[in-house]
Amino acid sequence: MLDQERVVAIADELAAAEANRTMIERLTLRHPEMTVEDSYAVQNEWRRRAQENGRRLVGRKIGLTSKVMQEATGITEPDYGAIFADQVHENGSVIEHGQYSNVRIEVELAFVLKDELRGPNVSIFDVLRATEYVVPALEILSSRIQMEGRTIVDTISDNAALGGMVYGGNPVAPDSVDLRWISALLYRNETLEDTGVAAAVLNHPANGVVWLANKLSAHGDALEAGSIVLAGSFTKPMWVHPGDTVHADYGQLGAITCRFE
Repeated sequence: MLDQERVVAIADELAAAEANRTMIERLTLRHPEMTVEDSYAVQNEWRRRAQENGRRLVGRKIGLTSKVMQEATGITEPDYGAIFADQVHENGSVIEHGQYSNVRIEVELAFVLKDELRGPNVSIFDVLRATEYVVPALEILSSRIQMEGRTIVDTISDNAALGGMVYGGNPVAPDSVDLRWISALLYRNETLEDTGVAAAVLNHPANGVVWLANKLSAHGDALEAGSIVLAGSFTKPMWVHPGDTVHADYGQLGAITCRFE
């Protein structure tokens, strides 16, 4: 376990890397004794400091919930990170590529909560009752830690590699459609790059929110009413570069388009 002084020092490094748009050396290379709980302590310190500096917490992201994502990263345990208001982009946004590092896109669903979810023992039925609507969303991944050889400890410390998110399409009530069968076609510059079905997220995307609510409870936290929850990707990460246009077609749920400059 790391002491508080080391936790704060690592959070300082990550905050500086985000501000300077750089990357730091892999944490597990320098601190092989780091545990998952250490990494959440680093993330919480980074989040606390961001909120003290005026950033507004609006939700959480869940990562590594699907087989395709676990195979892509070599990590088999889900994780979570914080979403701030300044990381949320509307459909059709032109987004500065240079504010991120190792920029990739994932296809997801976002759950918008009308009620608090507080574990332990949150069930899928609790999640569906607490959800006001579900909306298509893209996650923008950005790594502030060198990617080669990283473990879940590195990823969690790095706020689960969240850079931002883009929402769009048609919001739907969670009981108005079979969420397992929501599918998407992901395009980069008018070329189809990937496809996926939401059931890839733990057999039902709401199960990602179940996992998160119960995991947060173990950390003395909860999902507040009004929170946005990115439930996990059902496509592998797609690299994007300056000048790329990204388009995700969710069929009856509409589409999301954004461009990186």
